[in-house]
Amino acid sequence: MSSVLWFHQNWVYVALTATGLVGIWGLVLASLRRQPGRAFGIGAGIAISAILIQVAAGTLLYIDGLRPLNGFHVFYGVVIAITLSLSYVYRAQLRRHPALAYGLLLLFVMGLGFRAWTNVS
Repeated sequence: MSSVLWFHQNWVYVALTATGLVGIWGLVLASLRRQPGRAFGIGAGIAISAILIQVAAGTLLYIDGLRPLNGFHVFYGVVIAITLSLSYVYRAQLRRHPALAYGLLLLFVMGLGFRAWTNVS
């Protein structure tokens, strides 16, 4: 087993946990009508970085010719990349209500990551 495959199979737990926890944190802040502080921004950055590392590892595996049996696994990875790209494009709008916007974004990305994980045969 390649080290990239091992990493991709195990890093998913870090990526899904990080996006889920920070997403919930954002929704709690939004429901309490509190502005997110620096810690939330750092947490969101770490969660986004974790999922991007997971997508990058999957991309390396795909380039090396290792493809999952179910094509939806790759589909969800591509949707994650597009979602995060669009969130970067619309970052000015996300700043209006950052806790709610990033909380929902990260929970959505976590859901996509979970779907990708469950579609591996």
